[in-house]
Amino acid sequence: MPKPNPVKDWQLDRASLRTVGRDLQRPECILAQHDGTLWSADARGGVMRINPDGSQQLIAQQADTRFTERGAGSGAERYIFEGTLPNGIAFDRNGDFLIANFGTDALERMNRKGESQVLYTQIDGQPLGKVNFVLRDSKDRLWLTVTTRARPWTRSINEKLPDGYVALIDASGIRIAADGFIGTNEVRLDAKEEWLYVVESNARRISRLRVQADGSLSDRQVYGPARLQGIPDGFAFDVIGNLWMTYVISDKIAVITPEGDERILFDDGDAAKVKQFDEHFFAGTVTPEVMMGCGGSVAPWTASITFGGPDLQTLYIGSLRGTTIPYVRAPAPGLPMVHWHEKY
Repeated sequence: MPKPNPVKDWQLDRASLRTVGRDLQRPECILAQHDGTLWSADARGGVMRINPDGSQQLIAQQADTRFTERGAGSGAERYIFEGTLPNGIAFDRNGDFLIANFGTDALERMNRKGESQVLYTQIDGQPLGKVNFVLRDSKDRLWLTVTTRARPWTRSINEKLPDGYVALIDASGIRIAADGFIGTNEVRLDAKEEWLYVVESNARRISRLRVQADGSLSDRQVYGPARLQGIPDGFAFDVIGNLWMTYVISDKIAVITPEGDERILFDDGDAAKVKQFDEHFFAGTVTPEVMMGCGGSVAPWTASITFGGPDLQTLYIGSLRGTTIPYVRAPAPGLPMVHWHEKY
C-alpha cells in the first residue's frame, strides 16, 4: 500500500520561516550544495556565495580575453558584460557557473574568479532572444530556455506571444528542441530524465515533453491544470513526485501532486492587488505600475524553489525583489539535482 503524500496535509507556517543571506540583489535563482553552501544569482552581475557560517562573497562577472562564442560568428571578441542580469544559473561539470543572462540575452560561463566567457548569443543565425534559464542533465547536455524574441520582451505578457522555445546544447552544438511556448521560464527533468517539464508563465500552465535518447522531444502535453491559480515562475520536484512551484507577482507557493492536482501551500499576496493585476493580465493591459503594486513581505515576487540541506529537506525560496532568502523545513526531501554529489 503506497504511503500517503505528506504535502496533502501540509501548509507553510509563516512563523517557521527563517532567512539566510543579507543585502542580496534579485536572488532569483538559487543553487544548493551538499556542504551547505548556497549560491544565488545577483543583479550586480554574477553570483553571491553564502557559506554555511553565514559569511558571503559576491563573485562578479569580469570579461577576459578567452572569448570563444561557439557558433556565433565574428564579433564575439567585442562582447562586453554591460547590462548584465544573471537569471537562471547552473553548475558546469567542473564547478563553473552557467549563466542564462536576461540582460545580455546570452548564455555565459563564469569561473569562481569571475572570469566570464560568452557561449552563445545566436541560434540558427538569429539572436537568441530573452534568455531565461539553463539546466544541465546527467549526460552533460544543457537545456536553455528563451522567454520570447519580442522587443520589448514585456510584449509577451500582454500579447501572450507563443514565441518562446527550449534549446538543447550538446556535442553537436545548439539547436531548438521545442518551440511555441507562451513565456518560457524554468525547465526541470523528472527523476529518470524521461520527461522535460516546461513553465509557460504567460499561459499559466506547465507543459511536458518526452525526452528521446538523442535529446529530441515529443508527446507534448499540459501537466496538471490547464490554467493554474497564478503565474508559475520557478519549480522543483521532491522525491515523491510533487512538483513545487512559485507564483510570481501573487507570491504563492503551490504544488502539482503526482495525480495532477494543484494545491496552494502558502499565500503571501495582497488579494485585492492581485485581483487587480489578474484583471489587467487577462485583458492584456499590464503596466509596470500595476506589477509594482504587488509583492508580499516574505519573498517579494516569489520566483524559485530550491531544495538543500544535508537531507535535501530544506526549502529555499528565491525572489525578484527580496534581499534575503527565506527557508523552511519541507515535508519531503527534494529530488537531487545533477550536481548534488559532485565535488568542486
